[in-house]
Amino acid sequence: MASIQTRVTRTVVALDDTASCAEAARLMTDRGIGSVGVRRGGALTGLVTERDLVAAIARGVDPARTPLAAVLRPDFPAVAPQATDAECAQLMRTRRTRHLAVREGGVVVGVISMLDLVDLVVEEKQSDIEQLESYIRGGRAHQLSEPITTMFSHAANSAY
Repeated sequence: MASIQTRVTRTVVALDDTASCAEAARLMTDRGIGSVGVRRGGALTGLVTERDLVAAIARGVDPARTPLAAVLRPDFPAVAPQATDAECAQLMRTRRTRHLAVREGGVVVGVISMLDLVDLVVEEKQSDIEQLESYIRGGRAHQLSEPITTMFSHAANSAY
């Protein structure tokens, strides 16, 4: 299992909590992102995602007149920067979200998305494959047991 520290987006695109849902949707579309940070008094307090905006519109809110504060989930799921990919995936699955806030000392310091986790897992698996190929090419088939055991252990313990 890999730590998410290398994948956390530390520069969070954010709006004040008084900005409208429509502004957030435009910003997400313009930047090609699925969430925006929400600031209150200059500090990031949480995230609003595409799903949050869709749910608000489905409830009948006017996105042009509804501030982000009105749709901000008070219990938005968050992890520490030291969290593993498996911990993040499990929390995303449990909370049915594709984004997690990364909090350090109670402050949002970044965002980790499902796509970030997929990239991390692909890199990790590619490394395992390269290690296996190296052993095979080197004629050291007897040394395959450790990486194979590690690979199957990761797969068995993986939250994916």
